[in-house]
Amino acid sequence: MKKIFISLLISIKLFAISSVEELSWENGKTLLDFLQDHSIPLNLYYNLDTEDKELSAEIASGIKYQMLKDEQGQLEQVLIPISDDLQIHIYKNNENKFVLSFTPISYIKEKRTIRVAINNSAYQDVYDESGSVTLARAMVRAFKNSVNFKNVRKGDSVVLIYEQKRRLGRLFGDINIQAALANIRGKEYSVFLYKDSYYNAQGKELENFFLTKPVKYTRISDRFTKARYHPILKRYRAHLGIDYAAPTGTPVKSAGDGTISFVGTKGGYGKVVQVKHMSGYMTLYAHLSRFGKVKRGQKVKQGQVIAYVGSTGMSTGPHLHFGLYLNNKAINPETIVKIPKSSLSGKNKEEFLKMVKEYENRLQSIDENYKNPPKEQNIENSMEL
Repeated sequence: MKKIFISLLISIKLFAISSVEELSWENGKTLLDFLQDHSIPLNLYYNLDTEDKELSAEIASGIKYQMLKDEQGQLEQVLIPISDDLQIHIYKNNENKFVLSFTPISYIKEKRTIRVAINNSAYQDVYDESGSVTLARAMVRAFKNSVNFKNVRKGDSVVLIYEQKRRLGRLFGDINIQAALANIRGKEYSVFLYKDSYYNAQGKELENFFLTKPVKYTRISDRFTKARYHPILKRYRAHLGIDYAAPTGTPVKSAGDGTISFVGTKGGYGKVVQVKHMSGYMTLYAHLSRFGKVKRGQKVKQGQVIAYVGSTGMSTGPHLHFGLYLNNKAINPETIVKIPKSSLSGKNKEEFLKMVKEYENRLQSIDENYKNPPKEQNIENSMEL
């Protein structure tokens, strides 16, 4: 088993850590299940407030988390990401008792540019050149509605300007392609990321995925917030969705066409329905009073009733918690709930065009002599400090 040396800086205290084991979060596992499985006091969960119990339900199936152990193999720390910006940190304090807190994820942002000559397929060639499946998938999504890569021929190329994150020496989270240029059969296609959507150089939206509001609500009781430090509570908080206040029993409708991927109970979210959509999107509907006539694997249409508003789980009153995810990354639903293929205007377009000019100069300057960044190397699941 391959091991590497890494440095881990934790602001709480310095630990005598011998090894770090990296595992994948099991489907259906809750934070309470995890504590029980590892003989960690359950009151760490029960003592959380309502919002934090709900937030713990954000742990995504398949997410990589780390268990840090001492030389005797005793568990000292656990780091469980719940978003790209926030993690659950369980550790032993000076009294050798376990403590749970929500802390920002420490990572390094890397801005990179890569040029790939297409010899086989765009996806395969980007993967072969970069060593990153995530980048190859991001490239396909960016060009999904503007380029048909089935028509490529040898000698075509793509240039990608992107941002990635590195945590504990490994790539972490999703990759954002900020600008890209494809030369296909002598024709150029460019795309630019702006506020979670892709546009062409003129500011016309390229994605055909769009959402409608999922419920008739009285007010928005809480909006999407990434990890931020609360100056009064003296801790980090996040709210990875929108809360629509509405009476119990109000119908909840699917925000878009898709397939039911989950129906059941999900920790602090109570009764939940999840719908998988095209292009890596997924919507979550939580705190439901009851489910509609839906089951896992069933296809649903936009506007179809899938459930009813309630207050199950860690909820202080009847409302719908509506979450939107792209490749398991929580994004702000308010940036996507709109009419399809909208065009930018006003100050947004002015800001966008200024950004495009800067990126176009960079994209055009990359030729066949450009030296790509080093290929990513696979790292096995046990790392030594």
